[in-house]
Amino acid sequence: MSSTSIDPSRAHESRERRLTLMLLAPALSVVVALLVVPLCWLVWQSVRQDGGFTLAHYARFLHDDVYWMTFLQTFRIAFVVTAATVLLGYPVAYLAAGSSRRTSLLILAMVVLPFWTSVLVRAYAWLILLQRRGLVNGALSDLGLIDHPLILVNNEFGTVIATIHILLPFMVLPLYATMQKIPRELTMAGASLGGTPLHVFLRVFLPLSLPGVVAGMVLVFVLTLGFYITPELLGGGRTYMVSMLVSRNIELYNEWGAASSISIVLLLCVFAIFRLASLLIPFERIMGAR
Repeated sequence: MSSTSIDPSRAHESRERRLTLMLLAPALSVVVALLVVPLCWLVWQSVRQDGGFTLAHYARFLHDDVYWMTFLQTFRIAFVVTAATVLLGYPVAYLAAGSSRRTSLLILAMVVLPFWTSVLVRAYAWLILLQRRGLVNGALSDLGLIDHPLILVNNEFGTVIATIHILLPFMVLPLYATMQKIPRELTMAGASLGGTPLHVFLRVFLPLSLPGVVAGMVLVFVLTLGFYITPELLGGGRTYMVSMLVSRNIELYNEWGAASSISIVLLLCVFAIFRLASLLIPFERIMGAR
């Protein structure tokens, strides 16, 4: 065989790679146009001022207390919402995973049902429920539990309650997907070896469900960081999150550079969260890969 002859297997692999790239070209073009280009534009805007290069927009994080207080409040709300959704969502997912198919579908349908309603509509619904003359204060007053209406909206409490309700499905669904893959024979084996239900749950079921917990926590935490409508309506100006800071810089001050720098810092925080999650549990397990 001549030394210049081409290996048929290599030629076949080369054709497969070219075909794969051709098939991926439309999707890659969309990703570049809708994600990469806007991201590059944000970075460029964040380091430009009066036609020149500057880091003044990022320097505001060092001496402007508003920036730090806004980020701290945003992350505090995200932590509270994430912890609450874990406590509320885990029992629901556990019940759905351990029930019959009909009961499981019914539970999941009730969880997914809010997705059919706009976030704006749900936020207004909570505004009506929690206001001074709303259903919650009315019920508590009729039961004789309170003498004066509680202040449940126009503060951080109302924002947290509405955000938990909106993001709870993002915790339940990953948990359910992970729990459904856990073989029931493992818990049965633990019980047959003398383990109590609580012991079997803590030593067998809970560790195996951790990938779903981490996936749900990452989803809820990251989504909470970017919430805008809910804190805007239910916060009453007292709950100030990063998304609102970006909006104010653009709408009131026309400071695109400042808004872009805030967005980039928030994006870096999100990347750090994903990196931390990947160190705790590999993303292959989080996404359910075997």
